[in-house]
Amino acid sequence: MTKKRGILVGLLLIPVALIVGLWASPGFQFITGGALVNMGYRMQDHIHAFDLQHEHDLSPDEIWSELQRQNELSASVRDAFPRSAEHPLVALLVCMDARIDTNELVGDTRRYYYIVRTAGSALAEPEQEMLELAVINGVKVIVLTSHSDCAAEGAAADPELRERFPAVVSLVDQRETRIREFMARPIIREALDSGRLRIERARIDTLTDRLEPEPGPTPNAGS
Repeated sequence: MTKKRGILVGLLLIPVALIVGLWASPGFQFITGGALVNMGYRMQDHIHAFDLQHEHDLSPDEIWSELQRQNELSASVRDAFPRSAEHPLVALLVCMDARIDTNELVGDTRRYYYIVRTAGSALAEPEQEMLELAVINGVKVIVLTSHSDCAAEGAAADPELRERFPAVVSLVDQRETRIREFMARPIIREALDSGRLRIERARIDTLTDRLEPEPGPTPNAGS
């Protein structure tokens, strides 16, 4: 009952927040918008059935049909309320783990972020080229992340799983080498040396989405 009451209060506050936000400062609008987005997550979070009705024993065909239905609902909202497009200033390399929500990670839905998601936050050559292209197109900060309770890292640390998943393990084993290769790419090196680019490394707390310092050396301009 408490959860339902909280949701009801939140729904009643939405129009008030929107009206106040129209005349408020950008900072207030940003915080209020983030709170509303967060409330939307909380409203959906307890609904565990993928099709909103049944348990997880759905067939692949049923799941695909429901995904299409949900996309149609979401796209109709986008049609009614078009969004502006901002040019990304930040590129985030993030593991594909579904528990990491990049919108919650930065609390920002304004599209200032390129998101590159890979198994185990691996920085293979295609991802290196995409990040390099992002820098050419105006990205000024790159954040290379890993995260706690990572399945790929767990596989790399388990002798049995290393044999079962050699490709994933190889990506994790080579992660530091690939980062050094990326740092040495001429365009990236020049952007760092000139101060046009900053590269940071961070480890994501999977439970809270909090960015924490990554153990080991942090790339710096001019290094």
